Amino acid sequence: MKYPELFQPLKLGAITIPNRILMAPLTRCRAGLEHIPNELMATYYSQRSSAGLIVAEATMIEENNSAFIAEPGIYSKEQINGWRMVTDAVHKKGGHIFLQIWHGGRACHPEMNNGHHTVAPSAIAIEGEVHTLNGKKPHVQPREISDSEIPRYVGLYKQAALNAREAGFDGVEVHGANGYLIDQFLRDGSNKRKGPYGGDIPNRARFLFEVLNEVTRAIGADRVGLRLSPLNSYNSMKDSDPVALTKYLASELNKYNLAYLHMMRSDFFGLQSAPIIETTRKAYNGILIGNMGYTPEEAASSIKAEVIQAVAFGHHYVSNPNLVEKIKSGEPLVEPDQSTYYTPGEKGYTDYV
Repeated sequence: MKYPELFQPLKLGAITIPNRILMAPLTRCRAGLEHIPNELMATYYSQRSSAGLIVAEATMIEENNSAFIAEPGIYSKEQINGWRMVTDAVHKKGGHIFLQIWHGGRACHPEMNNGHHTVAPSAIAIEGEVHTLNGKKPHVQPREISDSEIPRYVGLYKQAALNAREAGFDGVEVHGANGYLIDQFLRDGSNKRKGPYGGDIPNRARFLFEVLNEVTRAIGADRVGLRLSPLNSYNSMKDSDPVALTKYLASELNKYNLAYLHMMRSDFFGLQSAPIIETTRKAYNGILIGNMGYTPEEAASSIKAEVIQAVAFGHHYVSNPNLVEKIKSGEPLVEPDQSTYYTPGEKGYTDYV
């Protein structure tokens, strides 16, 4: 067996996973315009059930909050029932699956959301364009969320977590990464507000911790993970001191006893670099999952050195449903067809072997 460190069981809060190879959340846009999970999605996730843990894709916590046109939701009974098909299929094969609960904030667009305007911590638009139902359109300037509205958004995450458990998920991952609503509050490039939710790092992190307070109370901290990306510039994101932000968040998260912290260590576009994993490890006492650009060899080495406890693989899980088995045997990995990442149907989705 290659890389034996990857094939040791690991306790993640309320569950114990059989290996350290996790499937990262991957938006694939197969839920249709009604945002309802379906049998095709059940097939896709069940094909990948040998992962230690599947983290299902970013999932809308309220209506009219679409950033990808055909991503799934978890705010209606029909969606809960659709996701139940997925979780049943994964569990039938002995797998474990969390749902990533997500609000797009300023990454959404009115043309995908029945004209509903976007919201964000500050009225700052993402640079560039977004794909909409009517072709590419410039991102719109969002409306700044008022302090009095914030409890409503916190409540949406709580209800999404409860709905996820009703749908059969083993837990949830709170999406605090990649320039969506929570990340927009965390980083000073997108959060210019005054008052209790803006300014210094503790204030900018207040929204995240209010969300975690409610979600952990609702379903138990041992069924909650969190994903962060202090360096990623996707969606026009930046922070003046990502290391200081990472230190603060990692230290404060020790109070929560989460199932895990899922840390994206780099930037999609290579604009900024910093020792994010090392900084997190020094400050955080819980289960740390590394993500972005790991090879199996580096993953095994980092686990052996106790820098991280597991690795979440992304793009190779698109095209290698049996990634665990391939890594174990040393079989070459198939590279994904990126042109099918967000297209409808089976091609590039369930037809890999």
